[in-house]
Amino acid sequence: MDKAQLRKDLRQILARMPEEIRRQKSRQICGHLLDAGDYKKASVVMAFLSMPGEVDTTPILLDAWQRGKTVVVPKVLWEQRRMIPVEIRSLDTGLGVDKMGLRNPTTGEPVPYDDIDLVITPGLGFDRQGNRLGRGGAYYDRFFVSPGLRAMKWAVAFSEQIVDAIPCDSGDIPIEAIVCETGIIRCG
Repeated sequence: MDKAQLRKDLRQILARMPEEIRRQKSRQICGHLLDAGDYKKASVVMAFLSMPGEVDTTPILLDAWQRGKTVVVPKVLWEQRRMIPVEIRSLDTGLGVDKMGLRNPTTGEPVPYDDIDLVITPGLGFDRQGNRLGRGGAYYDRFFVSPGLRAMKWAVAFSEQIVDAIPCDSGDIPIEAIVCETGIIRCG
């Protein structure tokens, strides 16, 4: 199956998921991540700001602040086709919704790539080898090869997003673990 068809299929699966099931699974996923030793050891955590239909990362961000961690989110620079890590200190201020419907920081200081310990990544689909199917812009793939970035690359996903195989090419960067409602899948 090609990437375009797989994206279409996965979007349909996610669209059919009842909201209550999505909320329940999101809570379970966040619980598994928050219990993980790699998360607990991380001082600087980068996570995405969830869009409708995705795993809700709000509990992760709130927990990270509560534990005194630095919270970083991607600031997408559409014209440059890249994203930079920016520290945020609130979900109530310094964020706007951009032309693509993403919550994007409007303020916040860029964080050096080598300070980030853990990147929590979104995606439409994943396989157990760590291959990731994003939305098609390759923003995370380009980010993952940034000079100095040494962070662990994890994803959060509903079990419905885990498939047998993700088609990939040389520019696709694999992740190291997928956290779903049934637990943590170490990839590779």
